[in-house]
Amino acid sequence: MTVPTANVGWVSGTCQLFVTCLVDGFAPGVGVATVELLERAGYEVAFPFDQTCCGQPAFNAGYADQAVTMAEHTVEILDATYGPIVVPSGSCGDMMIHHTPSLLEGRPSEAAARRVAERTVELTRFLADNGIRPSAVSSGGTVAFHRSCHGLRGLGLDGVGESLLDEAGVTRCDLRGADECCGFGGLFSIELPEVSTAMLETKLKQIEQSGAEVVVGGDVSCLMHIAGGLHRRGSEIRTAHIAEVLAGEAT
Repeated sequence: MTVPTANVGWVSGTCQLFVTCLVDGFAPGVGVATVELLERAGYEVAFPFDQTCCGQPAFNAGYADQAVTMAEHTVEILDATYGPIVVPSGSCGDMMIHHTPSLLEGRPSEAAARRVAERTVELTRFLADNGIRPSAVSSGGTVAFHRSCHGLRGLGLDGVGESLLDEAGVTRCDLRGADECCGFGGLFSIELPEVSTAMLETKLKQIEQSGAEVVVGGDVSCLMHIAGGLHRRGSEIRTAHIAEVLAGEAT
């Protein structure tokens, strides 16, 4: 499946922020940083207040009816807006762009779902494709970039985050296994905790060997998982969402 490209080329005007559940509940600073980045680039950021979950957790768990209900609500809210829909998450972005139209296929909401998918774009892709380059920023240390699975494989974001960091003058080191799963995988980490833990241990060792002081990524889910593992090891290595780094909010 190819990634829709109709969302590329909006160089000014209003954009919609789909903030995601984890940002809203656990990392509101990522939402603030995203708004700051977009406003500095000249966009007016709108926030549809009736937005909720995109439906991915229910979809992944096989609860099709619940996933449809949540997806239809999200589509209804976003289809009533205009401009690009920016999502600071490859995971939710992949759901909305690729899976929601298929999930709602044959339903009255299918056409709206496809319109929303064409307008939806993950944050780093939006910044890169529209020539938005943050001025030089400091991350507070040497950075290793973790590539989240949905962003990398679902949305084709290979190298996008790293390029933005490099262009912003962030000191970055290579991370062995940067494109390997951290073990979170949403419900995967709950249903197969032993496998998830083993995958995380591998990732943590690679992070420690990289010499990084900060682990940066594009998905709060992965960063929460990695941060928990680092904390349990007594590590001083920090985690930060790329929006926070590019906005100069990482500490």
